[in-house]
Amino acid sequence: MELLTGSTTDQAPANPTATDDMLATQPVGYWCGLARTAVTRHLRDAMAKVDVTQPQYWVLNRVNGGPAAPSREEVIGQLTHLADGPHEIARVVDQLLHREWLRIDDGQRLHLTDAGETARVRLRELATEVRAVVHQGISDEEYVAALKVLRRMVANVEADGTPGQPS
Repeated sequence: MELLTGSTTDQAPANPTATDDMLATQPVGYWCGLARTAVTRHLRDAMAKVDVTQPQYWVLNRVNGGPAAPSREEVIGQLTHLADGPHEIARVVDQLLHREWLRIDDGQRLHLTDAGETARVRLRELATEVRAVVHQGISDEEYVAALKVLRRMVANVEADGTPGQPS
């Protein structure tokens, strides 16, 4: 680990009741984890009310979002790192095929059905509503600044300095 130069702020234990003047001493991992848990729970609770899961939304977006229709294996490979386990995305593809929100063509490529596209659009609207709740009182500029800071922190601890690349 490289030693820091200049003055450093002491790291205090996580404190959910930390006052603003104490925040610089708080561990970012704690606050990122707390935010991830709360936001994910809120989104998943909203989606559960319409009988959909967040991974189902990921798959619908991925099948819709590329220049060419993806194969089952491509979707699984691209989304498994987000999932709760190595088999979750494969199961989701099966669920969406069973629901007839996806179909497989003769070339083994996945496509949204009309019902799948209707669901994807409805879920995007729901995700936008959830985002509005999460972002209440936060300007786009503040949001961008927060993400830039997080992106820089990731780069600071990754081996090659590239965010998102495992060390």
